[in-house]
Amino acid sequence: MPSFSGSNPRSGDITGTLQLLAYLALAVALLVLDHRGGWLARLRAQATVLAQPLWSVAGMPARLGDALSENAATRSGLVAENRTLRNALLLSGARVARLQTAAAENERLRQLLGAERRGGLDVQLAPILDIDLDPTRQRLVLDAGTRDGVTVGQSVIDAGGLVGQIIAVRPGSATVLLITDPDHAVPVIVARTGVRLVAYGQGRSDRLALPNIPLSGDLKVGDVVITSGLGGRFPAGFPVGKVVALHPDDSHAFLVGELEPAAQLDRGRDVLLLRQQGRP
Repeated sequence: MPSFSGSNPRSGDITGTLQLLAYLALAVALLVLDHRGGWLARLRAQATVLAQPLWSVAGMPARLGDALSENAATRSGLVAENRTLRNALLLSGARVARLQTAAAENERLRQLLGAERRGGLDVQLAPILDIDLDPTRQRLVLDAGTRDGVTVGQSVIDAGGLVGQIIAVRPGSATVLLITDPDHAVPVIVARTGVRLVAYGQGRSDRLALPNIPLSGDLKVGDVVITSGLGGRFPAGFPVGKVVALHPDDSHAFLVGELEPAAQLDRGRDVLLLRQQGRP
């Protein structure tokens, strides 16, 4: 009679079936209890409450990343906006400065036009190309020459008074010897007293010398000196300067005066060239 060892395989199947039936019974019981008492719902709610901090911690890196991205985008936008506003401010400042310069230039041109109208002068407007105010050489270079009718010897004025005279011309430019040049002299007359004198350049754009003033000349600080017309080099009646100082010379036989030029020799962009003497 054959013999065998080991357990019966059917007993294992029966055990598994019984376990499955037990689980099913337990599940049914839980469903019934939950349906009647709702305790599973409460358990789930409590579990959700307990898990909420974990969810917050788990979501913190994502929220932190979003906040950093948003802050970076906001900062970049603010930097770009600041740059745009700064550029706009600089541009506005440049435009305002340019308008102010244009307004000042228009005012100077109106003054020149007023001088022309007041004197009934036949003049020519000439822009200034260059200026040389070296103490040994006081010159202007004008953007007008022989092709514009400029000639040597023409008197040059501005809205304030006498500037100088043309000493050299070229087809497109001309050179003006300023009255403040050390080699320049202009016959003048004191407007208040009629005393005739000669004003000399000193190499300074803000001063002229008035030597050999008679003690009896009755010259005072503040007196206006104008061209006398003697010698025919300059028309009579144009302001040359104002007396700002008087003192005795070395011999104490005469006075020496200092004049402040009437013309704005170190500023302005245009001058007037006299074609003929104006009406007095």
